[in-house]
Amino acid sequence: MEDHGIPHLREIVLFLVAAGIVVPLFHRFRISPVLGYLIIGGIIGPYGLGLFVDDVSWLSYAVIGDIRGVQALAELGVIFLMFMIGLDLSLDRLWAMRRWVFGLGSLQVLVTASVIGAIAWGFGNTPGASMVLGACLALSSTAIVMQLLIEKRQLGTPLGRSSFSILLMQDLAVVPILFLVGVLGTQLEGGLELALLMALGKAVVVIVGIYLIGRMVLRPLFHMVARTRNVEMFMAATLLMVIGSSALTGMAGLSMALGAFLAGLLLAETEFRHEIEVDIEPFKGLLLGLFFMSVGMGIDYRVVGQEAFWIGASVLGLFVLKSMITAGLCLAFGLPRHTSLETGLLLGQGGEFAFVVVGLAMTLKLIPADVGQFMLIVTGLTMVVTPLVAHTAGKLAAKLEPPATTTAQEGDLSGVGGLEGHVVISGFGRVGRILGRTLDADGIPYLALDTDASGVADARGKGMPVYYGDAARLEMLRRAHAHTARALVITMDNPGAAEHVVRVVHAEWPHLPIVARARDTAHASRLLAFGASEVILETVEASLQLSGRILQLAGTPEEVARRRIDSQREMELAAVRRQ
Repeated sequence: MEDHGIPHLREIVLFLVAAGIVVPLFHRFRISPVLGYLIIGGIIGPYGLGLFVDDVSWLSYAVIGDIRGVQALAELGVIFLMFMIGLDLSLDRLWAMRRWVFGLGSLQVLVTASVIGAIAWGFGNTPGASMVLGACLALSSTAIVMQLLIEKRQLGTPLGRSSFSILLMQDLAVVPILFLVGVLGTQLEGGLELALLMALGKAVVVIVGIYLIGRMVLRPLFHMVARTRNVEMFMAATLLMVIGSSALTGMAGLSMALGAFLAGLLLAETEFRHEIEVDIEPFKGLLLGLFFMSVGMGIDYRVVGQEAFWIGASVLGLFVLKSMITAGLCLAFGLPRHTSLETGLLLGQGGEFAFVVVGLAMTLKLIPADVGQFMLIVTGLTMVVTPLVAHTAGKLAAKLEPPATTTAQEGDLSGVGGLEGHVVISGFGRVGRILGRTLDADGIPYLALDTDASGVADARGKGMPVYYGDAARLEMLRRAHAHTARALVITMDNPGAAEHVVRVVHAEWPHLPIVARARDTAHASRLLAFGASEVILETVEASLQLSGRILQLAGTPEEVARRRIDSQREMELAAVRRQ
């Protein structure tokens, strides 16, 4: 495959085989996709089947040997994940969570780092190495934990909110930790405190700069691209924002994932949020899978066998220590016992940033190579067993949770993270706007989707809940929470697009009422055949309204005129249904 001149072609093919065939087989047996990727990575990596390539040459076609190349690409998975987290957050929601993020999250990092650092110092490490090990092992795996929460649909629960708050603070803590490693690893004039303050000042300037420029540039850029109605250009602009912002923070010495998070946070305030989510989701899922595989590939199980006791004890000790500290802090912040325990166990592993921090510390001679490799293996193994620990934690939490509170919590959380009992409007032109104003007048919540960027911007400027997006895409309707809506109204001008929406929505949610605008009787007949609950014929309705007004002007009593119009409407609809 190398003869084709495409870099990493064999690795890409093996990864796609894993993502498209092997992982779905694991999923069929109810094995978490995360665990599936980790296991496959261990099997096809240099420390799995790669050990036998010299004896069985054909195995080289089924082995990924270039871990560094794969890891460089896999880092994009974490970048896209952080972008999606920012996209789902918004500045208002972040501010509302400040007690949990900056209170609970900060304490978790500081307390855990201090305890682990003290233990590392007790084992004979230098003060600098102990500080680095404590800081990086205090962090958990954002990629694995968030993916597990998404799979189990627990992001809106107390478990999801507490875990997310801690993980977000941990991601923000990567910035000072990387600065700390750089400062400890170099001799700088003026002392450690001055160097650290200068580094943090640089971080603040970069973050504020990205925020201010983004606020001025993002919305006009996406409006310009959206007006072209070109899907490829919209995708290119989105990828530019994700990777471009990550590159900027990376060049400034910050975490690339932090740049992606900032970009997502800025775009969360715009009307393009849902369309971007749908576009980016496949990239995030595939690249995260590659990241998990790279973690599995990096574990040398020969070393695990040689130092089985100490590695096993370290994996267990890290889980127990971090879980106890995190669970204790969650209890102190008022969370119930079962949620605190599950949060602690879910965040007990080491994180992906440990590979970056420890690798940098080894390069700067802060940590001896043997100690660094040992801790990387321990971190990798904690990540591998996380899906199993999370499953066990869920069962333990269910046993600790009082039965009387289960139903209450479910009722309290039914609307968290999305709308419920609202109306989804597909198309927000003249008809959609009138409908929106009518629903507003009666206090009925709604969410509208439209692909006219200027029209969406105008509506949002007037405070209407309108988003840029193509309602013909099923995933876009999921983002609009169509599954919990009371009705879907289709007001689109394009008859073919309207029919497509009716067909896919009725197939996915057969019990969702669909009211569609029809251009003529033939169009109405097709909409009903595809699953529309009701159709409104625009020509018929205009004629009926005109007829009703003429009848009243001719002296017919208003009630009589209304009954005649209603009767005529039923006759017209009956004719449509007979076609």
